[in-house]
Amino acid sequence: MKKIRYMLILFLVVLHGLASAQNLADRVVEHTYPNGLKLLMIERHTSPTVAPYILFKAGSVDESDDSRGIAHMLEHMLFKGTKTIGTTDYGKEKTVLEEIDKIGDMLDMERAKGTKADAEKITELEEQLKVKQEAAKEWVVSGEYTEIYTQHGSTGFNAGTSVDYTIYTVELPSNKLELWAMLESDRLKNAVLRQFYVEREAVKEERRMAVDSRPGGKLYEQFMAAAFTAHPYGMPIIGWPSDIAMLNREKAEEFFKIHYAPNNSVMVIVGDINPDKTIKLIEKYFGDIPSQPLPAEVTVREPEQEGERRIEVEFDAEPQMMIGFHKPTIPHFDDYVLDMISAILSDGRTSRFYKNIVETGIAVSVDSINGYPGARYNNLFVVTATPRSPNTTADVEDAIYTQLEKLKTEPVEDKEFKRILKQIDAGFIRALSSNSGMANQLAFYEGIAGDWRYILDWREKMYEITTDDIMRVANTYFTKSNRTVATLIKKEEPPEEIVDEEEAE
Repeated sequence: MKKIRYMLILFLVVLHGLASAQNLADRVVEHTYPNGLKLLMIERHTSPTVAPYILFKAGSVDESDDSRGIAHMLEHMLFKGTKTIGTTDYGKEKTVLEEIDKIGDMLDMERAKGTKADAEKITELEEQLKVKQEAAKEWVVSGEYTEIYTQHGSTGFNAGTSVDYTIYTVELPSNKLELWAMLESDRLKNAVLRQFYVEREAVKEERRMAVDSRPGGKLYEQFMAAAFTAHPYGMPIIGWPSDIAMLNREKAEEFFKIHYAPNNSVMVIVGDINPDKTIKLIEKYFGDIPSQPLPAEVTVREPEQEGERRIEVEFDAEPQMMIGFHKPTIPHFDDYVLDMISAILSDGRTSRFYKNIVETGIAVSVDSINGYPGARYNNLFVVTATPRSPNTTADVEDAIYTQLEKLKTEPVEDKEFKRILKQIDAGFIRALSSNSGMANQLAFYEGIAGDWRYILDWREKMYEITTDDIMRVANTYFTKSNRTVATLIKKEEPPEEIVDEEEAE
């Protein structure tokens, strides 16, 4: 995927800085605790800072049918605090939270009845919920986690949920690492998912802003739903509106217990540290968190596509399109080849898409991404495009297929091949990345690829690719029966009603 390729190049930038005197493999210190927690460390004393990241193999792909959107919702909730953070008196707050849960569940079940719902009962429950939520505010200290980190000089305190994982990030002074360990271990041991229904409304609004009111978000969501008919990769990370409306604290706590176990996570710490002391520090704060039976991997396999799928999404916006082809994920050799193909097609102003489609005025932009929407399971090679008026999406689509067909029949010239490899090697001589950049890459590849050393093999594999490999892979995957095409079109205005003047009189 293009995202992964950029991550790889960034990682290789760091590799040059670290490996100029010593191989990166010798710099990464690994330690696995009895509870299954995997710790990766790199000691770097370029600045008195440290970037500790935690990745949990807990993405939207891991959700059950009755809890779509819970991974993203849980990420929100884990910023609400614990039994000691975010509250002035958890003992008193706990009683009200339990009452809120009961009322919230009854309200959701009544609303779920649709036309058969009791309107008066809904109004009554809504009022009860409002009263209890107001009462709970008495003990809530909003934003205390963020305030603590900010007061101690941190940056980048955040989290993100994808189809494959959820990651928690921060960068702070190295003398505050123990503070981080104390706060994050407390979050894992004593999380309190307070203000759940308040936050659920915030997530509904987030969906309206990010998906329902944005043409790109709407197109992407419908494209993924069309491309994946069986595999959960086709489901939106944030959840469908009806999914969000039925999420509750019990579902979130169950997901948390199963998927946020130490043996289902990777911790990475990069920066001004002493590895031996860090191992002991993490043992002190995280070593007593019990492991859990690992959640089952997704067993659903997307059936082979047996014909082109085409959809149109109506929206009051300029046209754009997405084209996707099913393909295997890492570490299949064809995935490396598709990384190379994506670079040939859309990396920079010398790429084929830019020279033949953008520069010629057919499109405003054309891009390719290998590995949509995730990397744990078989995924898509995607092309996105926005036509330049007066050209249409059909014109751009034809131009894209022309370039894909050339890959099938015409060997890539040696000059072009060397240019792409030179771009890859250029990463070796760029400025060093930040601690946070390194932590992010190590966490991703250890958690998703299964071994951070995947990064060391990637460049070697790229140099093994031949022109015959490119033609073979293009012929294998870039076929009509294997593609899904989604087009955003302007919603037609309803015709104005013609009024008969005589009748009007």
